[in-house]
Amino acid sequence: MVNTGSTSTKIGFYDAGEMLFEKNLTHSAEEVAKYASVMDQGGMRRDAITAFLAEKGIALETIDLAMARGGLITPIRTGVYGVNQEMKDALMSGQDGVHACNLSALIADDIAAEVNKARAEKGIAGECRAFIADPPMADEMLPEVKVGGIPEFERRTLFHALNSRAMVRRYARSVGKTNKEVTVIVAHMGGGSSVSLHRNGLVIDTTDALGGDGPVSPERAGTVPGFPLVEMCFSGRYTKDEIKKKLVGKGGAVAYFGTNDIREVAARADAGDARCEVFLKGFAVSVAKYIASLAVVVDGKVDAIVLTGGIANSKAITDDISRRVGFIAPVEVYPGENELESLAENGYGILAGEFEIGTYHQDRF
Repeated sequence: MVNTGSTSTKIGFYDAGEMLFEKNLTHSAEEVAKYASVMDQGGMRRDAITAFLAEKGIALETIDLAMARGGLITPIRTGVYGVNQEMKDALMSGQDGVHACNLSALIADDIAAEVNKARAEKGIAGECRAFIADPPMADEMLPEVKVGGIPEFERRTLFHALNSRAMVRRYARSVGKTNKEVTVIVAHMGGGSSVSLHRNGLVIDTTDALGGDGPVSPERAGTVPGFPLVEMCFSGRYTKDEIKKKLVGKGGAVAYFGTNDIREVAARADAGDARCEVFLKGFAVSVAKYIASLAVVVDGKVDAIVLTGGIANSKAITDDISRRVGFIAPVEVYPGENELESLAENGYGILAGEFEIGTYHQDRF
C-alpha cells in the first residue's frame, strides 16, 4: 500500500488479510529541497520503500499486488482502476492538479515492475499489477448539484474518497447491509475537510476540498465570500499563487493561529484563549452546516452521518457536531484516516474477483 503526502510516504504490508507492518517514511526538508517539483521525487521515494522492504526481510517476488492512493486525474467513477500509461501521463503532467498524491500510482507501478523482474529471474509465475482505488476526483455527482452561480463555475468534486467510501462500507457492515443499500453523509476532518453524500454505492454530491468549497479546516479556508476575495485578488498585494496559498495551505487555523494542529488550538482554548474557543465552535458549525446542506439533496432521508479523519479523535468536536446534526440521522464516529486499511480492503477485493476493474481514459468525461 502506497500513500504519498507532501513530506512523507505511508506504506503498509499485508499478508493473508493481516497487516504485518505500517510505516510512515518521512522525507526531510533538505531531502525534498533537492527536487524542483514534487513530481521529481518519485525515484527517491520508491527507493526508500524498497530499502525498507529489504530491511524488513520482504522479498519483492512475494508481492502479488501494489495498491496506491489515487491522484488528481480526469474525474472518473469511484472504484478500482489498473495503473496504465494514460493514467501515468495524466499524473505526471499535472493537467488536473499537482499534488504529492500523484506520485502514489507511479511508485506502485514502478514497484510492480521490479516485482515482475524479480519473479522472472527466479522463474516464478504470476504477474504483479498496480491499482488505485477511489481517487479524490471521483465524479458521480447529480447534474443538478453541479450547477454553480455562473456557468463558468460549475461545482466539481474533489474529496477524501478513499477513506469516505471505506467508512460507508464499514457502517453498512455494522447494520448488516452493503454500501449499495444505505444513504450516508460522511464528514472527513483532517488538514483539509470534505463532506460527501453516498447513496446506493454512488457519491452523488460532495464539496471540493482543494478548490475553495466546503467547511473551514486546519489549513484550508473553505468557502469564502466572493466580493472580498475579488478585492484581495486585485489589491496588488498578492500574486496568484499567494492567493491560492491563502485558500489552501495557509487558510483556516493556520491563518488565525499559525498552526495546522487542531490539538494545539484545543489546548490553547482549554488554557483560556477565547479566540481559539470560538474558532473550534466555528469549525464544528461549519462542518455541521455542510452536513445539513447535503441532507436536503435526498429529502432528509439519511440512514447515518459518519464523522471520520484525524480530527474525529476529538470527542469535544464530534460531540458538538453530533449535537447539531443528530436531528437528521444517527451519528457514527470512526476516527482516523484509515487510508492504508482502505487500500488493503480494495486490494483483497481485487484478488478475490469481487470488484470490476476499471480502465482509465483521460477523455472519459
